[in-house]
Amino acid sequence: MMMKNIFKIFVSLLLFTSCVNYNDATQETTVNIQLLQPTDYETTVDLTGKTVTATRGTVTLTSKTDANGIATFTGIAPDEYSFSTSWALSQKETLSGSISTTMITGETTLDMPTQVAINRDLVIGKIYFAGSKDNNNKNYVAGKFIELFNQSDDSIDVSGLYLGIVESESTPAYTQENLKTAYNDSVVLLKQIYRIPVNANKKVAPGGTILIVNSAIDHTTNNSMDHNLLDADFEVKDVQGKYQNNPETPAMEVIYNIYTGTSIMNMLQNGLGSYIIFRTDEDPTSWPKTYKYGKTSGNEWIVAPTRYILDGVESMRNSTKGFDLTTKRLWDYIDAGYTYIQSTTGYSGEIIYRKTSKTLNGHKILVDTNNSSNDFQVSKTIGTRNYDE
Repeated sequence: MMMKNIFKIFVSLLLFTSCVNYNDATQETTVNIQLLQPTDYETTVDLTGKTVTATRGTVTLTSKTDANGIATFTGIAPDEYSFSTSWALSQKETLSGSISTTMITGETTLDMPTQVAINRDLVIGKIYFAGSKDNNNKNYVAGKFIELFNQSDDSIDVSGLYLGIVESESTPAYTQENLKTAYNDSVVLLKQIYRIPVNANKKVAPGGTILIVNSAIDHTTNNSMDHNLLDADFEVKDVQGKYQNNPETPAMEVIYNIYTGTSIMNMLQNGLGSYIIFRTDEDPTSWPKTYKYGKTSGNEWIVAPTRYILDGVESMRNSTKGFDLTTKRLWDYIDAGYTYIQSTTGYSGEIIYRKTSKTLNGHKILVDTNNSSNDFQVSKTIGTRNYDE
C-alpha cells in the first residue's frame, strides 16, 4: 500500500512539473526607450527618427524613435543592456544620451536623459594600448601610442597641452558614486599627467595629427603587427631604460606620475583605461590629491577639475561576461559611452580610432558625438595618421 502511495505521489509530481513553464525566464520581451529633452538648452529638440543603440556584451541592436521620441526594441531576450544615442544638432553642437547597464526581465519603458555638448576642435583620434605579439610570439608592449586630431579649419598650437591618464585600478579607487559624494561630478582622478612643452611651438594643421609615443622607433623590424613610430611628434622618455628612446624625438614633460618604477604612459593592454586632454594656467601638481576611497595611505591620485577638459575617451575591459560599468571613470558629459577592443587580455594588435564623418574644406572630420560607443571602431591594420583602412 505504501509503495502505491509513493508511486501516486511520484506521478503527481511529474504531472505538476510538466505544467511548469520554464520559458518565462527567457521569453522575448519589449523595451521602450523614451528620449528626454536636454536640460539647460533653450531650443526644443526634434527627437523623431533618431537612432538608439542597445548593447549586450558585444551584441548591438538599433531602433529609430517615433514621433514621441520613443525607440522600441521588440523580441529581445531578457538580459543586461545599456542604451545610447547621439547625433549632431549643428556643426558645433552634438546631443547625446545613455542609460547604464540595466537588467531587463520583462516589458518596460526607460527614460533616457540627454545633454548637449560643444564639438571640440582638437580630439583624441586614435589610441593603441593593446600591445601585440612579436615575431617570436612574445608579448610586445613598447609600441603604444596616442594620436590627436585637428577637426578645425585652422592650425592649432598644441604647446602646453596636457595629456592625462585616468586612474585604472581593477577595483576603482573611487566609483562614480564615491566621486559624486565627495566632489559632485566635477572631477576625475589622474594617475599620470604629461605636457607638451610650453616652448614647443608646435602647430597642427587642419586635419593633421599629433603622435605621442612611448618609444619612437621602427617597431616593425621585430614585430610585423606593430608600427613604425620614427615620425612621432613627441616621446615619453623612459628614464628606467627599459624602452628604447629616440634622441631625435622631442620629450613630453612628466608633470605627475603615481608610479615610482616607470615613467612611460601606463596604458593597460586589457583595455581598461580613460584618457583626457586639457588646458589650464594652473599648476596641476597643486591640485588636491587623494588616496583610495576610505583609505589614509597608499597611492595618491590627482583630483583634476573637469572644467579644463577638451576631450576624453573611455575604454572598457572586454570580458565573456560583458562590461562592468561600475568601473566607468568618465562622466557622461565627457564621454557618454565607451569603446573597447575585441580581445579580453590584449596583445592583439588592436587599435581604437574614430570613424570618419565627412570631408569638409579639404580635410576629414572625425565622428565626435561625445559618445565613444558610437564614435570609435577597432582595427588591427590601421596605421598612424591614417583614418582609412
